Amino acid sequence: MLCGAVSSEPKAATAETQQLVQAVKAEVEEKEGKSFDVFSAVEFKTQMVAGINYFIKVQTGNDEYIHLRIHKSLPHENKPPKLTSYQSNKGKLEELSYF
Repeated sequence: MLCGAVSSEPKAATAETQQLVQAVKAEVEEKEGKSFDVFSAVEFKTQMVAGINYFIKVQTGNDEYIHLRIHKSLPHENKPPKLTSYQSNKGKLEELSYF
């Protein structure tokens, strides 16, 4: 992958992407003004920057999804993952793209 380019094909969610999603769940709930019983990473794309941006599709209900952009800093910076943007009201078939 080229530095700065978003990966072209989504990958199935991993334990690492689920951990990133869980790390920002409370912040998303606060911004949305509701709590989510389901908050499960489905798939993701990445972008190499000064660290990694993760674009993650998250299931929040039966047919409800949110797209999250989470920045993971370089290991030596020792910073927690940061929610940098999100898009709500997404559908199961909506493609992950840069936002």
